[in-house]
Amino acid sequence: MLAGDRRATMGNMIAKRDVEKVFRSDEFSAIAIAGVASIGLEFIRLFQVELEHYEKMEGRSLSLEGKANRLATMVRGNLGAAMQGLVMIPLFAGYDEDAGAGRIFSYDVAGGPSEETRFHSIGSGSVFAKSALKKLYSDGMSVTDTVLACVQALYDAADDDSATGGPDLTRRIFPVIATVTGEGFQRLSDAESADYAQQVVDGRMQSPDGPLARLRTVS
Repeated sequence: MLAGDRRATMGNMIAKRDVEKVFRSDEFSAIAIAGVASIGLEFIRLFQVELEHYEKMEGRSLSLEGKANRLATMVRGNLGAAMQGLVMIPLFAGYDEDAGAGRIFSYDVAGGPSEETRFHSIGSGSVFAKSALKKLYSDGMSVTDTVLACVQALYDAADDDSATGGPDLTRRIFPVIATVTGEGFQRLSDAESADYAQQVVDGRMQSPDGPLARLRTVS
């Protein structure tokens, strides 16, 4: 599952309130971006075309690890621009048909891919989002509980990071949320995203700091 806020900033100004940061890359994978939006969107378009071209030429899709490595090469190709401040970092996730499981890949600015376990976050608010996921995530969660954990994490990120936008109930702007399973990529509808966001906002009216982590006994 990938979830992204909608805010884009330009210095200390909000440049756009409804930008999308989570996209379908092919039937069994998705990509999210953080950093310079224009470069990220160009990467996504090129990545989508390359995966589609490979499938047409070879008659089969590239392996998930192959997709992750191809994306690493693209990120590495942007190193010169990144050194000048035009940094773009992706987060790649997909369903590995060979392994029968979901996998997550993060990248450094030089394109080095790292496989993450359980969860990960990128962007200026990532430290706050990841801290929220540490207390809310557990293995075997239902789709509903996972979506709520992601939206709670985005809410925490927006609470402490000015470049992250929280649910905007007035303008009806909500996080983009997508799942990738053995049945393929699926993006939640705006109505579904709005419903999850409303649940989180309503809960924060009672508990501004969000839900507490469930204590576990360690033996």
